[in-house]
Amino acid sequence: MVLEFWPARRCNALNWLGLSGGVEGLSDSKAVIFDLDGTLTRPVLDFDGIRAELGLPGGPLLEAMEEMPADERARVEEVLARHERHAAANSELHDGTAEALQALRRRGVRLAILTRNSRASARTVLAKHGLDGVFSVIWTREDGAIKPSGEPVLRICERLGVAPEQTCMVGDYLFDIESGRAAGARTVLMIGDGSPPAYADQADEVIRSLGELVELVER
Repeated sequence: MVLEFWPARRCNALNWLGLSGGVEGLSDSKAVIFDLDGTLTRPVLDFDGIRAELGLPGGPLLEAMEEMPADERARVEEVLARHERHAAANSELHDGTAEALQALRRRGVRLAILTRNSRASARTVLAKHGLDGVFSVIWTREDGAIKPSGEPVLRICERLGVAPEQTCMVGDYLFDIESGRAAGARTVLMIGDGSPPAYADQADEVIRSLGELVELVER
């Protein structure tokens, strides 16, 4: 089996693979920080397509923009903003997202969003799906440090009044896991219907749906 090398403590969410174990539970979690695109919503942004339109090589787009002269950066920001507006306007929640958020709130868990997207696109997604007021903190690229730095997770924890050790960072990409780990938070990788990526063993838990996250927190 491809995943036999995984440490057992990182696999207890993968019941569909017959694995068991896991972190010492997430039941004392007081806060959950969610990525947005691909985690709360179905993935829409096509970064390969955006880079191709801009004539840029592979690699993280935001980091590449930091090295650009002002005029080129402005052009890239305009194209990126257009794609983000389209993605936000056409966004769809993953199945069970609203129910999972409600269940966590009923348990008294504080909720936040950490995204590399713009604040405008994040607000559009939340408004479209009736999620205004659900998240106590929304951290976007305009707010300071971005994933994979651990700094935004630490700043969010400060605002929530919750220790990183009692916080879960949930996302669908390596940067989400790296950001959470750097801050000392627990990390949960959401893979949906896809195959586990090579970096999945870096996450404390791996889930296919946010309903599984609720089960981990309520365990």
